[in-house]
Amino acid sequence: MLTFIGLGLYDETDISLKGLERIRRSEHVFLERYTSILTGTDPGRLEALFGKPLRMLDREDVENHPETFLTLAKDADVAFLTAGDPMVSTTHIDLRIRAASMGIETSIIHGASIVSAVCGLTGLQNYRFGKSCSLPFPYGRWAPTTPIEVIEHNMAENLHTLVYLDIQPGRYMTVHEAVGMLEGMAAERGLSIPVYVGVARAGSPSPVVAAGDAAALEGVDFGDPLHILVVPGDLHLMERDYLETFAGL
Repeated sequence: MLTFIGLGLYDETDISLKGLERIRRSEHVFLERYTSILTGTDPGRLEALFGKPLRMLDREDVENHPETFLTLAKDADVAFLTAGDPMVSTTHIDLRIRAASMGIETSIIHGASIVSAVCGLTGLQNYRFGKSCSLPFPYGRWAPTTPIEVIEHNMAENLHTLVYLDIQPGRYMTVHEAVGMLEGMAAERGLSIPVYVGVARAGSPSPVVAAGDAAALEGVDFGDPLHILVVPGDLHLMERDYLETFAGL
C-alpha cells in the first residue's frame, strides 16, 4: 500500500490526526521535498512527532527513480509525505498512476492546500480563478514566457491567476522578485497589471498579505518564505473590500 499524505502548509502541527495515525503504522516513510516544503519545521521535529525515521526524496528520486519506494509498497505500508495537499502537484498524480500500473494499492490523506488558503487569506473568490502558472527563476539568457501568457489570457477572461513561485535548494523566489519579472514581461507585451496580491507564510501564526500595484508592494516586507503571488482580474466589490480591510489595498 502506498499512501499519499498531505502535511499542510507550515509546520508539523498542521497534519491531520488521520495522517499522523497512518504514518505511525507505516513501515517506510518518505518525505518529498522539492515541490514544496514546510518552512516552519525541520525533519528532526517531524521525526520526533511521527516516531519514525524519514527518508528524503528529491526531484530525481520521484520523477526518474520512483522504484526506490514503489517496490517497497508492493509488500509493505509506505507513506509518501508532501507539504500541502499531495494531488495538487501533477508529479504526484503521475506517480499514483505509475503505482496503479504496477498493481500497487494506493490511498490519499489530504492536507491543507495553498490553493484554498490563498482564497481565505485574500478574499478572492475561488470560482473566479483561471489557469494557474509557475514562475521559475531565469536560467542564463532563458526566461519563461508562459506565466505572462497565462496571466494575459486570464485577465482577458476577468479571472484571477495563482502564480507559484520557484523553489530551489537553498533558494526561494520572493514576491518582490516575481513582481519584478512579471512587470518586465508585461511591458514587452504592452500589458498593464494594476494589482498584485502577495502572500507569505500561509498557515503560519503571522502570515503577510499585501495588495497593490508593483510600486506599492516594493515597500512591503514579506519576510521569510514561502511566498506566493496572485494577479487578480477585476475585483468584485466584496473582494475589494476584503483586500482593503486585510491587505492594505
